[in-house]
Amino acid sequence: MLVELSVAHVQAMFAAITRQHEARGAPLSAATLNRIRATLRTALNAAIRYGLIGDNPASRVQLPVARRPRAVVWTAARVEHWQRTGERPPVAVWTAVQTAEFLHAIREHRLYAAFHLIALRGLRRGEAAGLRWCDVDLDQRAAVICQQIQQHQGYLTACPPKTATSARVIALDRTTAAALRDHRERQQREKAVSGHRDSGYVFTGLNGDPLAPERLTRLFRDLVAEHGLPPVRLHDLRHGAATLALAAGVELKVVQDMLGHSSIVLTADTYTSVLPEVAQRAAERTAKHLLKAGQLVPGTNRVCRRDTGCRKRRRGKAGAVPPRVSVAHPARQLGRPQRC
Repeated sequence: MLVELSVAHVQAMFAAITRQHEARGAPLSAATLNRIRATLRTALNAAIRYGLIGDNPASRVQLPVARRPRAVVWTAARVEHWQRTGERPPVAVWTAVQTAEFLHAIREHRLYAAFHLIALRGLRRGEAAGLRWCDVDLDQRAAVICQQIQQHQGYLTACPPKTATSARVIALDRTTAAALRDHRERQQREKAVSGHRDSGYVFTGLNGDPLAPERLTRLFRDLVAEHGLPPVRLHDLRHGAATLALAAGVELKVVQDMLGHSSIVLTADTYTSVLPEVAQRAAERTAKHLLKAGQLVPGTNRVCRRDTGCRKRRRGKAGAVPPRVSVAHPARQLGRPQRC
């Protein structure tokens, strides 16, 4: 019975889950185990509210600490190391050049617009799969993210976005709007040839039905391998969209709204892996600030003249120094004889 559930029971469940996945050669990460516990904890909290149990044993289960991996950039040195050893970081993002290279390579693919949208505007894969034409205004260049597609027990289900702040309106740049326009025309041609029904979704299969998020993931992985680019996950395009926006000088608050984060701290902590040129500019600004603080002329060993607070004498047009004004007390100046 539910009232008999104890911490030992829950701990044994996690041990069994871990053993099963290790036996299949697919061990679970600490982050996945913690997400499972979070789901169980939420369900047991509901049971507490209904008075079915008086305690939540899932909250006291000991699990490995889940450390959020930091996204790194596929620099030339890191790409060379990957090609030589096969070692790849768990979370990596492309540079602007690599992202542009990928989009150019797949520009003729029927789902090019989906990857363009994710790469530039940072949608989650479920949000891209759940996007409908009624949510997109190409004239005003905006899209409303109000649902996502999830796969449950083999069936696709439309459900609300991940969090309350994930429901948002995103601006579309001209290139993204143009890509979506071309995609809509292609979709209408496919419908005229095959006669499939119009599901109303932006990204569909050849039969007109919405795409499963996992299918987008597999397709993306195959395209990356086909064109020989450094491996990244589909979700890493979302990391890359935030990184590219920050590199372009977009404010962190704007990036937070674009991604649909509830806290700017989450945005700063997760998506501010900077591109090399951004880091270089930051390093130069830091060095310049330090040199100014040390009263040194940047790039030299010359010491700047300190500001003594005295006003510099102004020179006239001919370069002459104006007469110095007396600073004597006014009472003493009154008795001074005037010169003719």
